[in-house]
Amino acid sequence: MKTSRRLSKTLRQQALLLAAPILLGACGSDNDPAPAPPPPPAPVVNVIPAFVAGTVAQASYDGSSDDLLTAGLGKKGLVSPALAPTFAVAATPTVAELRRNAIFNNYRALIDYSAAGGFGSLYGPNIDASGADTLGDGKVAGTEYIAVADDGTGRQNVVLMVQVPSSFDAKNPCIVTATSSGSRGVYGAIGTAGEWGLKRGCAVAYADKGSGNGLHDLSSDNVIQIDGTIATATVAGKKAHFKADMTEAERLGYIAAFPNRVAYKHAHSQQNPEKDWGRDTLRAVKLAFYVLNEKYGTDIAAQPGKKEVVITPANTIVIASSVSNGGGAALAAAEQDTESLIDGVAVTEPMVQPGANPGLTIKQGAAAAVATHSKPLVDYFTYANIYQPCASASAQAGPQINLAPMAANVQNRCSALKARGLLTGATLAEQADEALAKLNAYGWQSESNFLHQSHFRYATNSIVVNYVNSYGKFKPSDNVCGYSYANTNAGGDVIAQSAITQAGLFSSGNGVPPTGGVNIVYNDSVGGAKWDFLALSAGSGAPGVGLADFALDGALCMRSLVTGKDTVSGAGLFGTQKAWSERVIKGMEEVQLTAKLRSVPTIIVAGRSDALIPVNHAARAYYGKNQVLEAATSKTRYYEVTNAQHFDTFIAVGAAWGYDSRFVPLHVYFNRAMDQMWAHLKSGTALPASQVVHTTPRATGVQVTLANVPVWAPTPAASDAIGFAAGVLSVPD
Repeated sequence: MKTSRRLSKTLRQQALLLAAPILLGACGSDNDPAPAPPPPPAPVVNVIPAFVAGTVAQASYDGSSDDLLTAGLGKKGLVSPALAPTFAVAATPTVAELRRNAIFNNYRALIDYSAAGGFGSLYGPNIDASGADTLGDGKVAGTEYIAVADDGTGRQNVVLMVQVPSSFDAKNPCIVTATSSGSRGVYGAIGTAGEWGLKRGCAVAYADKGSGNGLHDLSSDNVIQIDGTIATATVAGKKAHFKADMTEAERLGYIAAFPNRVAYKHAHSQQNPEKDWGRDTLRAVKLAFYVLNEKYGTDIAAQPGKKEVVITPANTIVIASSVSNGGGAALAAAEQDTESLIDGVAVTEPMVQPGANPGLTIKQGAAAAVATHSKPLVDYFTYANIYQPCASASAQAGPQINLAPMAANVQNRCSALKARGLLTGATLAEQADEALAKLNAYGWQSESNFLHQSHFRYATNSIVVNYVNSYGKFKPSDNVCGYSYANTNAGGDVIAQSAITQAGLFSSGNGVPPTGGVNIVYNDSVGGAKWDFLALSAGSGAPGVGLADFALDGALCMRSLVTGKDTVSGAGLFGTQKAWSERVIKGMEEVQLTAKLRSVPTIIVAGRSDALIPVNHAARAYYGKNQVLEAATSKTRYYEVTNAQHFDTFIAVGAAWGYDSRFVPLHVYFNRAMDQMWAHLKSGTALPASQVVHTTPRATGVQVTLANVPVWAPTPAASDAIGFAAGVLSVPD
């Protein structure tokens, strides 16, 4: 640990001072001249990291008209519809406007921003580091640095950012990583790790993980540039956030056959960026050290314009942090940290893939061992993509939410699954119960049953199409399993991009369709390409007519690419499908982690009800594997929160969706994890043992309080303690 390195350095210095008289006396008489002191060590020159392409841009914000955390909007501007930012000229927003709107949208995307849900009382820009409401509008003055990491081709263009608040103390330096969640751009973690770090006076190191909001409109050849503005691919050159790797002839040929299609960076960069998320997070930390030493380093007299390195890993607290995909990136960075940059890790709901885990058994309460766990992301998502819409109709899943066009086609999906032999129930109710039972057997907690409808509507098919394309390193023109990306009208037909919407996509988009008007299109729908939610599968219904079953044909194809066999018959694949499957499986293997954290203090927090990243495949599985491999030396803690799930922002919808009366904000526990790790690294405060935290949801319209979200115990009761022994992870009910 870094503390040990500091202590060793101090002890060595003290030993030399104590030994000095003895050494001098041994040299001869008192009249002998004292030996000349050794020359001072040469200063270490601050050098820009080799991975930075071009220069590091910087801008300072006064904390009033504009700032690091809220882009000048303040607490009120982040939540009030009347104060929501707009563009002065919608067709040509300025860089400053794009930044402001990106911060607004990304901040609200990850937390429950309603007052009843805790915003402004338990968390938010106005809440200080001690939990008190003292910061007013919560604006943070400081300097923002942005750079691009690339290999010189312009194809990677990983955006890195460092925010240094004016409160940063160079004598007590600290850095917090804030790698983006999901496929979001570089501001993606501004409201989570970004806010916590800035309030503590730490530099915050951001990375967009090589995904980010990179759109390429293949018809107009427009791209989003690094600064968020729109230009043609030719004009943008290497300043394009992303350009599909297609020749001009390929592009023109593709849009002639499939007009108005777009490509997205995460899906189509052919880089499989996830394999480098740990590296990108570490690079953000290294960029932070560079800009801090440029800002606070000592001038080197003999080398005008050069700064001496004074802020180093040895004297700086570094916490790797973030949520969801960003949390997975933080854990990957800790695994790959060979330079001892990171002192501790604190993450919530991490999208983490621990790989094969045969040495682990997971049990909850007195129930039998979990039948299926530790599956790769795209494995359990392609499984959910088949059964989730039908399962959402089960009475065990609770009341249905009015999410068009879900209700119209749920029965069709159930019927189509029965017709293909994937379900056996005779009635819709039986089929829905059976589909839900399959999901529960495949690793989803029963506590998350209510979430399957909304997650299929807004997340599942999106992640399947995105990650299968990413892992297989496919081009947009591959149209894998018949899917593409395009804007659609109310009837689901493909239409051209809106120039005005496109101009603001840097701010409004989340990096993976559906986003900013771009939807997933099923090209092979009977009668012509359709938005996949309205698509008709040729393999369902009457010949030549098909059935509106959420493009089941495409979902089955995607599942086959992941498993390497036909989803219905179980037969092996051949031809193009076999070759594609091999590519996808190879990409899946590239992103599996080791769970070897080498005694780095680590806190993992997850919501038991998480239906997006189920705990049995991610948080529990990763923690369990870490214990299997490093139980004797591990400093990892796992806190599982009941009545908490992945999308805090959905709680803010209120009674219309029913999240508010079922779930508590997990963000409260993110802040507590960060506070706990800070106290451990700063003061040596012990990390509480792994445990289940039992929460109490509030009633609709009632203000959430600390009584709803209790703090984990310094020493958990036996009934709450998570145990591990002989390869068995035991999680209390």
